Amino acid sequence: MKWNHPSILFVASGLVLSPFAGAQTPAERETRLGIEKYTASRTAEAIPHLRAALKLNPASSEARTYLGLSLAQTGACPEALSYLKKARPSSGELKMDVGNAGVRCAMMLNQADDALEFIRTLRHEFPRDPAVQFLSVHVFSDLSIRASQELLFTNPASYQVHQLNAEALEAQSRWDDALFEYRAVLEKNPKLPGIHYRIGRLILSKPKTPTTFADAKKEFEEELSIDPNNAGAEYVLGEMARQQDQWPEAIEHFGKAVQLDGSFADALIGLGRSLTAGDKPGQAIEPLQRAAKLQSNNPAVHYHLAIAMRRSAHKEEADKEFAVYKRTSEQARQLTHDVQAGVLGPQQVDPQEQQ
Repeated sequence: MKWNHPSILFVASGLVLSPFAGAQTPAERETRLGIEKYTASRTAEAIPHLRAALKLNPASSEARTYLGLSLAQTGACPEALSYLKKARPSSGELKMDVGNAGVRCAMMLNQADDALEFIRTLRHEFPRDPAVQFLSVHVFSDLSIRASQELLFTNPASYQVHQLNAEALEAQSRWDDALFEYRAVLEKNPKLPGIHYRIGRLILSKPKTPTTFADAKKEFEEELSIDPNNAGAEYVLGEMARQQDQWPEAIEHFGKAVQLDGSFADALIGLGRSLTAGDKPGQAIEPLQRAAKLQSNNPAVHYHLAIAMRRSAHKEEADKEFAVYKRTSEQARQLTHDVQAGVLGPQQVDPQEQQ
């Protein structure tokens, strides 16, 4: 995002001080004039008045806030940032303006800590505001790019550069190129945790071959020899075994994943499914109930819990879970519909059809 782009503007709060019933001090008069100029989009003219107000009353939070905003709008970011960091805006709109101006100036000056502090404040004050969420995406994305460039320029031969390249290539589904980079990481650091796991996951993402499962399994087992606490590797080994109807092996790996991470809902579901399929439906109920508490809106967990209950002669409880399954399935379908409608727009009657 181009943080100095002229289209990035700030909406003023619209607050204009009305003349006081009594006499105004010189500082108050200069502040009022500065705010009037600012709200009329005459920011260059606002600056002298606001400077004068601060000189007369250095404690004026209002003058400091509007001076920072005015300086930011005129491109004087180094000075503006010093005022914006100390600003204490009173209204919601002013808080938004200060946050936006602060982020813009901090990013232009490559001051990441200041940009993140302004974003943190905005996200705290406006947690669900789409403009703040959109701005956050751009800030985090730009900071990520800058950090990766810094890594490349300062440590081009490091294994981290190869790992960064591998992750980027994997995101583009360039499997073979990503695999080459991951192998380069292991050449430099053979015992680095997480790399064999990523390679195994990559192998499963590629078009399937007769050796896909065997090749991936080897990588996940290698990962566990380096990092025995990798719950993700245990989970994938369990899922691979489950898909091949190898119930004892699936139960073992899912069980280890759950031991390593008790909040791993998918591992709990996999364990429950495997126990049910392995003729142990009574033992499947407990992990599936735990999963249901973690993911109460997940239709799959209620379905498999209902199956386990029915097969262990808990018909009444099974019927309740089937009812929950139907309700959550409908909610999931509606959510998918709403997302699609939000992207593509709802169906409407074409004006030409009406004619």
